[in-house]
Amino acid sequence: MAATWIKPLHVRKDRTILQSIMGRTAYAMNQEKMDGGVPVIGYACDPRTVDEEFLLAKKEYEYLTGRDNGNKNVIAYHIRQSFKPGEVTPAEAQQAGYELAMRFTKGKHAFIVAVHTDRAHTHCAIVVNSTRLDCRGKFNNFRNSSLALRRLSDIICAERGLSIIENPKPSKGENYAEWLGGKEPSWQEKLRGKIDEVLPSCPTFGDFIAAMKSAGYKVNEKRKHITFLASGQGKPTRLDTLKGEHTEAAIRERLAGTRTVPPRVGKHAGASNKTGQGNPGSPGGNHTSVNLLIDIQAKIRDGKGAGYENWARIFNLKEKARTLLFLKENGIDSYDGLAKRSSSASSEFSALTKKIKDVEERMSAISETQKHIGAYGKTRDVYKQYLNAKNRGEFFEGHRAEITLHTAAKKYFNESGYGKDKKLPAIADLKQEYAALAAEKKKLYSGYRSAKSNAQDLLVAKGNADRMLGIKAEGQIQSEAPRERKAKRDASK
Repeated sequence: MAATWIKPLHVRKDRTILQSIMGRTAYAMNQEKMDGGVPVIGYACDPRTVDEEFLLAKKEYEYLTGRDNGNKNVIAYHIRQSFKPGEVTPAEAQQAGYELAMRFTKGKHAFIVAVHTDRAHTHCAIVVNSTRLDCRGKFNNFRNSSLALRRLSDIICAERGLSIIENPKPSKGENYAEWLGGKEPSWQEKLRGKIDEVLPSCPTFGDFIAAMKSAGYKVNEKRKHITFLASGQGKPTRLDTLKGEHTEAAIRERLAGTRTVPPRVGKHAGASNKTGQGNPGSPGGNHTSVNLLIDIQAKIRDGKGAGYENWARIFNLKEKARTLLFLKENGIDSYDGLAKRSSSASSEFSALTKKIKDVEERMSAISETQKHIGAYGKTRDVYKQYLNAKNRGEFFEGHRAEITLHTAAKKYFNESGYGKDKKLPAIADLKQEYAALAAEKKKLYSGYRSAKSNAQDLLVAKGNADRMLGIKAEGQIQSEAPRERKAKRDASK
């Protein structure tokens, strides 16, 4: 494979944002360069209206955040991925390019993929919107992103059995590493990647911390903000500095299922997709999950323009079709059936969650009991000597740690009900019970994520069905009129 690179695109002089976007997308979708190859495909956007959709996302970003850097804004990113002459068909190149863009942006940004065949080496022209899909942030073009992109491209090509050129020849006599920056991704980028890697297999935040420790990170939870220190790293990274989907609050929300992030696609993709943002006809885009429909009227009352209304109607139309497909694939042919399935799935997930919580609490109690039994046995003789000491004060100062541990153990036993009528359990029995609970916990967690995913998908599908059929939830509170909201805001100032 030849050089793979990424370039940030700014607003050109004497041009508007839309004109600048159109200039780059027009280049990518130039029919002469495509020479009758495969059609352009898009992720979370339609190639026919990509310019307006990119611009609409930027307007929404300004509306939500109030940020506008004018001509200094990066409006999009151009990625090129080239292949060895004669090694790939245009369709195969497009699939690799789509996967590269999806995994590099983590599914958070809309993009288009065009395949140019006007040169000896087939290559993909990928244009990525700098604004995220949620319109609340922009792409983080981290230091040495070109190096990370090239390595990711190499991995994708290796997975597909394509050639990788070990020593490309950039211009001006530089070696490839110098041309791309020559350094590893930052410690923060490595930490983000490791978090995304271990999080899917972690049911709780405690399990996440344990997994990060197993991955070689030193974790300090005693400070105000949790820090992570990798092997060879000089200064630890505070979790709250990662921002976005990787702060402590965001990670806890991801574990609880209240925050979902678009998964990567391809060989290392997760089994579940919670976004439904993909293009079903695109490579890696076989998504059947659904998004909640947009309340267009509420958005219009909030001051959204005609452009947003048009986009939202198209979005809702697609989600209605996706909802119907989801219901068909899951054998749901009536609203009552959907309501029952949704209620049943939610109840099952709640029951499963409670079972796991009960098991974890018992395991925690066993560990605590084992700790105090061990401390009690090790400090019993010292405590007897303390009771018989002529100068208890002096003896205590010399054996403060042992006496404190023994006292804490006795207090724990009294509070736990151990005494004459209830003897302390044997350590061997506690270990046996703990092992049985650990096996039960593992068994319960094997179905935890699928149960959560199923419950969430059914709830979203039911919400869409309610909107499509005009059914209002019992006790639903109607939105306030804009004038009433304005009066409240004015009163609070």
